[in-house]
Amino acid sequence: MLSLHDCSIAPSTYYAYKERLARPSARTVRDAETKTLITQVFEDNYRVYGARKVWRELNRRGHQVARCTVERLMRELGIAGAVRGKKVVTTVPEPSAARAPDLIDRDFVAPAPNRYWVADFTHVAAWAGVVYVAFVVDTFSRRIVGWSAAMTKQTRLVLDAVEMGIWQRDRDGHRHRPGELVHHSDAGSELVPV
Repeated sequence: MLSLHDCSIAPSTYYAYKERLARPSARTVRDAETKTLITQVFEDNYRVYGARKVWRELNRRGHQVARCTVERLMRELGIAGAVRGKKVVTTVPEPSAARAPDLIDRDFVAPAPNRYWVADFTHVAAWAGVVYVAFVVDTFSRRIVGWSAAMTKQTRLVLDAVEMGIWQRDRDGHRHRPGELVHHSDAGSELVPV
């Protein structure tokens, strides 16, 4: 049989909880101060700094804090640094489409001018958006003989570069002979026909 002396009563968790509410932990106090500093650094730097830059700036200002803490607090505040623009894909090969034969057999050294022209296009990030640039290179001299730029990926962009190359070489007195010039480009793209 149990006596009252054998039973121990568990301490009340209610009063411990009430005491914790009345007196916040050291971490809670430190986090509140750090959140204020994080917000200030974030605003001072035009709302573009991410966790790594905010963390470095806080340490430069003499507030020693761990980077993971800055990451956690920025998530709690709902702020994030500026993210660079999305990746732009310029070339997407179509697996079902027939590929043009490689007439130069991956040998990009031409025996004379106007024999092998290699063409490609890429994109450049600008303040106004993405600018697409097409270019044609004569592999003999490694000279860009034609180029074109546009705000959209359309077939005309690449055709303008090729036409500029033909015009440029004709103007310089290096007219191509029919049947000698090979135009080489990559495996396909997402160009929009005009």
